[in-house]
Amino acid sequence: MPLVTTTEMFKKAYDGGYAIGAFNVNNMEIVQAITEAAWELHSPVILQASAGARKYAKQAYLKHLVEAAVEATNNEIPIALHLDHGADFEVCKDCIDHGFTSVMIDGSSRPFDDNVAVSKQVADYAHEKGVVVEAELGTLAGVEDDVNVAAETAQYTDPDQVVEFVERTGVDSLAIAIGTSHGAYKFKPGTDPHIRLDILEEISKRLPGFPIVLHGSSSVPQEYVKIINSNGGALQDAIGIPEDQLREAAKRAVCKINIDSDLRLGMTAGIREHMAAHPDHFDPRQYLADGRTYVKDIVHNKIINVLGSENKA
Repeated sequence: MPLVTTTEMFKKAYDGGYAIGAFNVNNMEIVQAITEAAWELHSPVILQASAGARKYAKQAYLKHLVEAAVEATNNEIPIALHLDHGADFEVCKDCIDHGFTSVMIDGSSRPFDDNVAVSKQVADYAHEKGVVVEAELGTLAGVEDDVNVAAETAQYTDPDQVVEFVERTGVDSLAIAIGTSHGAYKFKPGTDPHIRLDILEEISKRLPGFPIVLHGSSSVPQEYVKIINSNGGALQDAIGIPEDQLREAAKRAVCKINIDSDLRLGMTAGIREHMAAHPDHFDPRQYLADGRTYVKDIVHNKIINVLGSENKA
């Protein structure tokens, strides 16, 4: 099968009480790790590119790496290529015109009516091309690539706005803010991170059958933080979202869960550990392979213990 849209993925996920992992990709090794784990577990998967990834790797490379992943997995699992946090119509249009099967327009920092206007503009254009659209209502705190929102300016999604927003924009899925946060430094030490499942429940009542998306959903596995820090790193007080809470969200209306920081931690842990053990090595294939292995392990765990998407391809 070629690259697919997320429409059928989300319908099956909603009905089946699981979510699809949307993993950020930046290079070949990360693409390989994600898709090999998904293939082995027979799970659908979304590979997504942020503004930072498109700047670093270039859009054409990312697209063809993802297409290579489709070929390498023998076309046996559904793979979608998604734009993460499209800043405006022009960025979304460019990705639509160059083969992305799904785009996110992020107008969450704009006033409500402005967010509606730009989201509708993207949805109208995308739907003409057979591409699906995600939008965001409410704002998440945290820092990740070009997304930088201070905690004091973040705000939960207002359930009273969701029906109007979806009806006026025509978007296909909605990213909501219920307590997740971008980046590896999501919460202060000693806090009790939790997501507002009550808000999720209220939104799902207002939008029955409609796919909900969670951004900023890395759990920051402490074993990888420990590996990094024991091999020269200095990641102090990196805390994420507990996996059991994400699994509960996936059993409800959440059909897509975004994960990026955890993959970065795995890659960095593998590289640091390898270089510390083999200071004479200079072949990138040696240390990148170890980073790739940890990323694959992380995705494997997410599919089974967080998403519940194994054997759903």
